[in-house]
Amino acid sequence: MPERISDQPVRITPASGYAGDISPSEAWRLLVEDKNATLVDVRTMAEWTYVGTPDLSTIGKRPLLIEWQTFPDRDTNPDFIATIARAIPNTDIPVLFLCRSGARSAAAAAIATARGYTRCFNVDEGFEGDPDGKRHRGSANGWKAAGLPWVQT
Repeated sequence: MPERISDQPVRITPASGYAGDISPSEAWRLLVEDKNATLVDVRTMAEWTYVGTPDLSTIGKRPLLIEWQTFPDRDTNPDFIATIARAIPNTDIPVLFLCRSGARSAAAAAIATARGYTRCFNVDEGFEGDPDGKRHRGSANGWKAAGLPWVQT
């Protein structure tokens, strides 16, 4: 089991409809410190392939890759909750939802909460974060900008 990163509690910003918003760095900390915490990347297969995914291998975990909206039509995945339920049968563990910038993952956290998951968190800056001054993502904030581990196929 990895050592605790800090003795301070993980910082969570209250949110409506789910347990709260959490920064990428705090999400990493929760994933490290809680063996049950699970990361669900809700982006599309195209995003996972061309932009990359969080790399949790150093802490003995893998992100669950479950599309919230299907590619290329962007329809809500009708099997989203059923897939979550199969992958995460325990509804009381921390489940962290991640998308590009935090919007889709907030919706996913809210729907999972409505379906009985009690500790759903939105990684509020997402994987790529907000666009910078040149309208490029990945350097202003987010998982990548925080220097957290990630891989690209």
